[in-house]
Order: sequence, then C-alpha cells, then structure tokens
Amino acid sequence: MNEIPAVFTQIDISSGTVAPHGSAGMTVPADQTSQTNLLLRDLVVLQHRSCELLAELVNQVSLQARQRTAELKAWKETNPELANSCRQAAESLAGVHTEFLGSIARDAIENAEDFVDSEYALGEFIDRHGPRLAHFNGVLQLFAQLGSQPPATETPS
Repeated sequence: MNEIPAVFTQIDISSGTVAPHGSAGMTVPADQTSQTNLLLRDLVVLQHRSCELLAELVNQVSLQARQRTAELKAWKETNPELANSCRQAAESLAGVHTEFLGSIARDAIENAEDFVDSEYALGEFIDRHGPRLAHFNGVLQLFAQLGSQPPATETPS
C-alpha cells in the first residue's frame, strides 16, 4: 500500500511548555514562556497608549474644526448680505469654471502630441493655464465656503 505521512501531530499545550512553530515535540522552558508573555503584555500596553494618543489627536483636530465652523457661522451671522453675495457668486462662477475647464481640456487634447514631443510646448501650456486655474479655484473655493449654507442641525425627537 501507499505510505502516506501523518498529517496530524501531537502538541503539548500544558501551561509550562510551548511548542515552537514547526517543531512538534520540542518544548520551550517555562522561563522563556513567561518572558514571551511579558513581551506580549508590553505590546498590549503600547497598543493601548497608541490608541489613547490617536483619540487625543482626533479630539484636537475635531476641536479645531468645530472652532473654524463656529467662527464661520459667526461671520455669516454678522455679514448675512455678504454671505448671500458669496453664495450667488459661487453659483455663477461654477458655470464659468466648468466652461474654463472644458476649454483647457480641449486644448490639452488637441496638443497632446506636441506635449510629448516638446518640453517647451508642455511648459507653455502649463504657464498659460496653470496660474489662472489655480487662482480661479482659490476664489471659487473661498466664495463657496463663505456662502455655504450652515449644516442642518438635527432636532431630537
């Protein structure tokens, strides 16, 4: 008949010994086991400390975000007409922004081969559109933020 090696082995699971991976039948003295347990406890303590630090970091970041939100809300309450004007400007400029991006995309598609062949053509394209696009994005973002509606507050039922 075919000789099939045994798939299962005997493992000693008593509290004083540990069988290392791949060495069934060999045992490790209890003092090494206790050292392993101490190292594992230290890892758990460090993990808990890491979680505490992450929680503090999240609290700090959320505190800053809440503070910015409160300041923005106070500014909007102090300047309601200006906030409304910013919202209208953001809505109006959104269409202009879309058209501007479309024209840049068309220009990029038409000149893509030139950009591959000529470093100068690519630099010219970026110089021509990059600064305007960056400034436009900044202005649009500012208007959108200053003119945004405050988030709806949930009322307890």
